[in-house]
Amino acid sequence: MTGAEFVPLSLTPLLIGIFAAVACALPGNFLVLRRQALIGDAISHVVLPGIVVAFLITGTIATLPMMLGAAGAAILAVILIEAIRRLGRIEPGAAMGVVFTTMFAAGVLLLEQSDTSSVHLDVEHALYGNLESLIWLDATGWASLLDPQALGGLPPELPRMAVTLLAVLLFTLVLWRPLKLSTFDEGFARTMGIHTPALGLALVIVAAVAAVAAFDAVGSIIVIAMFICPPAAARMMTDRLETQVGWSVLFAVIAAVSGYVLAGYGPLWLGARDAVSAAGMIATMSGVILALAALFGPCRSRTGAPQQG
Repeated sequence: MTGAEFVPLSLTPLLIGIFAAVACALPGNFLVLRRQALIGDAISHVVLPGIVVAFLITGTIATLPMMLGAAGAAILAVILIEAIRRLGRIEPGAAMGVVFTTMFAAGVLLLEQSDTSSVHLDVEHALYGNLESLIWLDATGWASLLDPQALGGLPPELPRMAVTLLAVLLFTLVLWRPLKLSTFDEGFARTMGIHTPALGLALVIVAAVAAVAAFDAVGSIIVIAMFICPPAAARMMTDRLETQVGWSVLFAVIAAVSGYVLAGYGPLWLGARDAVSAAGMIATMSGVILALAALFGPCRSRTGAPQQG
């Protein structure tokens, strides 16, 4: 494939997939170590009805209404979970499962009953995203990367995910030490003056921002997979947190690139005529990487959290 074909057709979807994968994997490391990995799954479930309601009210899928709708859905989910837990006297995990699945199903029903023909928002879009369609029509080749007029035609999902990734990276770098201390020893972190509940809430908020930003482009499948698979695979490669984060980023990039390539060319190599979902293949490759790490990773037989370094 020449630059005249690759840049307009594949460069932007590939970059968006990479940015989304890394933005989810970075906070996913701390969620996995805190045994809160399913929060990523929860976020991807509860944001759907919030996004749909925001679209029905505003008629657009702009970032701000989506964020506000997702935040409202998250608050509602917390209220419902607490109400079910107290009124029904059941364990928090069961209450979470009921609320998350119910809200996701409600979002699907709202999508099916809503007129979303004018935008890329339907049930399949919510699950698989629209990664393949995010092409750069104004590009003519590599020279377009330096052409201001061509850059003005970039899919809006690309700068959105770039800004989101930058925000997640800055959050991780600025709060690295408090995050590390509170993850490994919450009691000691409190004696150091760290407000651990607020820090934990901030981590969840950052994860939610990454999930919502990625939701429109890549759907819920990648969001769920990338919060868990790259960090969990990285945990089996090392006993040091800094190295684990590096491995998780590498695994997220490999999953995004290999998944996107295999989605387009894998079926053709096997004799099929049609490509498959890029989002689905990226999530599948993240699972393959996790399986390989579980089989061959040097730390696969060890338990507990990695060292602080």
